[in-house]
Amino acid sequence: MKKLALAVAVLLLGGLSPAWAIDFQVGQAWSYDARPGEEASKIYIAKIDRDLASRTIYHIYIDGLKLKNPLIEGGLQDHLSHVPLSREALEASVTGEPKPVLAVPNIAEGYVLWREAFVKGQAGVFTFPAKQIVQHVEDAFNKPKQ
Repeated sequence: MKKLALAVAVLLLGGLSPAWAIDFQVGQAWSYDARPGEEASKIYIAKIDRDLASRTIYHIYIDGLKLKNPLIEGGLQDHLSHVPLSREALEASVTGEPKPVLAVPNIAEGYVLWREAFVKGQAGVFTFPAKQIVQHVEDAFNKPKQ
């Protein structure tokens, strides 16, 4: 009888969401829906805050980028060292299965600055996929001066 009740509940709810099955952990590397030319780029989960806000915040490091940044030598940035994002944004980004990493990228400097600003209400969390975050950052770096 319990199995029948569970089956009915699943049918009424439209099936179980595969996103519920994703177990994000610190030390995972994920492929994600990246920009063209950055298909080898990876997301690394470097930290998870579960008690800082009303929702879990995932802090990621993204490498393998070709982000145009006129502020650095050579004009191309190959990583973003700290990106805070929501679970929904992370779920919408990742593809495939996670791979464990031996060393989690160091996000300490960016995290500390972000956390101080977040606690004061001066910083937030990205709620859109990583591909769009990378593009948003690139657009900000290359915005014409007024």
